Amino acid sequence: MSIFTEQEARTLLDKVVKLSKADECTAQLTGSIDGNVRYALNSVSTSGIVNNTDLAVQVAFGKRVGTATINEFDDASLEKVVRRAEELARLAPENPEFMPAIDKQAYKPSDTFVEKTAAITPEYRATVAADCIEPCRKDKLVAAGFFSDSARFTAISNSKGNFGYQKSTNVDFTCTVRTDDARGSGWVARNLGDVSKFDVKSDIKTAMQKAKGSADAKALEPGKYTVIMEPAATAGLISFMMFGFDARQADEGRSFLSKKGGGNKHTHADHNQGRRRLSAVFALLGAEAGQEGDRPARQHHHDRRRQVDAGSGQVDQERRAGHAHLVHPHGRSADRAADRPHARRHVLHRERRDQVSDQEFPLQ
Repeated sequence: MSIFTEQEARTLLDKVVKLSKADECTAQLTGSIDGNVRYALNSVSTSGIVNNTDLAVQVAFGKRVGTATINEFDDASLEKVVRRAEELARLAPENPEFMPAIDKQAYKPSDTFVEKTAAITPEYRATVAADCIEPCRKDKLVAAGFFSDSARFTAISNSKGNFGYQKSTNVDFTCTVRTDDARGSGWVARNLGDVSKFDVKSDIKTAMQKAKGSADAKALEPGKYTVIMEPAATAGLISFMMFGFDARQADEGRSFLSKKGGGNKHTHADHNQGRRRLSAVFALLGAEAGQEGDRPARQHHHDRRRQVDAGSGQVDQERRAGHAHLVHPHGRSADRAADRPHARRHVLHRERRDQVSDQEFPLQ
């Protein structure tokens, strides 16, 4: 089972939290169903579906923290992963930047799940590939691309009574089109939550037009030029900057936004749940990701520890944390645990059983 209902997730996580004998326990359950199709040289090369579910358990004895993960959910496995996390916590040195589990929160719902996207079939993926390949073949162009879709859920619970659950869907599409003489190349990309807004026949025309238009490209001499980028290109550039908007990095002079002598020089408005921006309602392992509407302009994202260092109040600490100072199932925190000087003080254990989907759909 890859997509748990809210009640199923709550039942499992409540059981896990109750098993712990530590001072506090936080558990996170995540699952996904991911489908894809890949094509190149005007021919489909691979396709498939991957189902995955993971449980991460984090416990603390005082300031000693341990985390273990597993993807088996029978009673014996749940007991094992909790005890393993506790064992590791007892072995870990104290973390001077330790933050206790977050108090109970009231998370706002977010329309991040679209049933039509979750219901995408292998036949639909094959149609996407065909709608790219056929027009290119007729126009003596060569297409190579990747289409993927996913349905996911995340649920969190802790020993302080906090619980959160969210489902989401996503469609990701990229396609490169080249002229058969390799002189011209075009590209198109789309990333959507609702597949009904995806029009592959229109998008492939964009890549084809770029490929044909660039075949006779002329060299530009070095210099300053005004460039108008399309949304996909702009988003790609900005995405590399996102983890740079971190208060700690800026305050310690490790950010491109640091001021000489310390501090940072950037403010932003936090608009986390506008209708056109569908985002997580809580950060990894529990810190609330945002509220509806724009917040007053403020400095970079502060993890919960950083807000305490800055003298923030408890309410602000728990409601405004951009990223949680906790480790998620893949062993890396939302605010980059490896960047912190005390990252090695957190002991992590992963245990997995390989999962091979019984649904594989080769395309003819």
